[in-house]
Amino acid sequence: MAEGAAAAARLRLAGLCFFLQLLTIILFAAFVRYGPESDPGLCSPQSNCSQRDPEPGLGYPRFRDAHLQALLGFGFLLAFLGRYGPGSVATSLLVVAFTVQWALLAQGLFYFSPKGKIYVGAQSMVSADFCTAAVLISSGAVLGRVNPIQLLLMTLLEVPLFACNEFILLSLLGISDSGGSLTVHAFGAYFGLMVSRALRQSRVDERGEQQDEGRQPDAFAVLGTLYLWIFWPSFASATTAQDSAEPWAVLNIYFSMAASTLATFVLSPILYEEGTLQAAQLQDAALVGAAVMGMAGEMLLTPFGALVAGFLASHLSLLGSRFLSPILSSRLKIQDTCGVHNVHGLPGVLGTLVGTLLAGLATADAYGGRMESVFPLVAQGSRTASGQAWWQLCALPLTLILAALGGSLTGTLLGTRALRSTPKSPEMESKVLREVPEDGLNPEASDEELGGSTLA
Repeated sequence: MAEGAAAAARLRLAGLCFFLQLLTIILFAAFVRYGPESDPGLCSPQSNCSQRDPEPGLGYPRFRDAHLQALLGFGFLLAFLGRYGPGSVATSLLVVAFTVQWALLAQGLFYFSPKGKIYVGAQSMVSADFCTAAVLISSGAVLGRVNPIQLLLMTLLEVPLFACNEFILLSLLGISDSGGSLTVHAFGAYFGLMVSRALRQSRVDERGEQQDEGRQPDAFAVLGTLYLWIFWPSFASATTAQDSAEPWAVLNIYFSMAASTLATFVLSPILYEEGTLQAAQLQDAALVGAAVMGMAGEMLLTPFGALVAGFLASHLSLLGSRFLSPILSSRLKIQDTCGVHNVHGLPGVLGTLVGTLLAGLATADAYGGRMESVFPLVAQGSRTASGQAWWQLCALPLTLILAALGGSLTGTLLGTRALRSTPKSPEMESKVLREVPEDGLNPEASDEELGGSTLA
């Protein structure tokens, strides 16, 4: 019975993938063209615009680093559950493959050329990878509770809403958020959390085995963390002008990640009884340090300020994981599998507040020629620094509202009986993409029985 259900699920997944790929092929044939890199007039002057590349010669290295971060960094970080490890990596690759195509269409829709075409290049692929990161963050909130078909449908609905929110913030409101504290981290986290709440099922709340970790997830967490340290500074600075604010973004992110990691060693032994530090906590520390620098990274934060921001963000994340997560689960019925609220949501909100403060303090004397790339409207005289700070702050509730409404509607749709997984066979989601070995991990085993490795 179980094997027959798995086979039927694989066939449904194959049919959905065929339909979505055929749809994107038709849309690409009708609208997508190679972008002439020498013509800057094809796009509005926004840093995350899908057609604008401030340095065409450096376009491919930016795309390469951003894509490796989305593919390997987030891919390994989603291998969180012991019994879903390789299946989670395969599912993340499936999501990445579809999201990149769908994001190019959705983002390009807002930047149509006068000829009604979507022009793509290396920089548009970077923008698509930013969208992919937001979708993978949302997937972390529902990991282990949805099947690949539901994840694809969630991606289908989330990507257009992400593109709409990004267009409103970056193009209409003139917000500076090159690293995505709001557009990527906060949006992805709270969209996923609202999907999780809409999908809540008592059977999931009663099953503690979904949080089990073993050697396999620890290995994936170590690999994901290494990729974060190597590629995230380049990923977060991929939409900044090479001759202006990128050195600030790279340095600020490194300082923040270092301080965040050190803060984990400070607070984690106090909050948790275990005498060792788990690899997943180091992974979260790197993510938190990067997320808080998404908006403020290219601003004049100073190295001292980047260290303080990373240190505070890590403490906020650890405190949220220890005290706030149980409240979300018990009171609000939100099960956050990978802790995206503490790792992406809260640091994204904190990063927005830091960016708002820095925007209000920005002056032409302090920024010099960088003012044009970081705060173009202020540099042009059409907006004051305090006005820029006000709009930066207003973007926060707007993003949260769009993410909450979109996530609730998406979760309601995914929770319909036709798409719901079979309750009595939770490993079915993994067997859709891979066969679970007969001598695999016992889902009822404790962490001690699994022999989970930790880093001292």
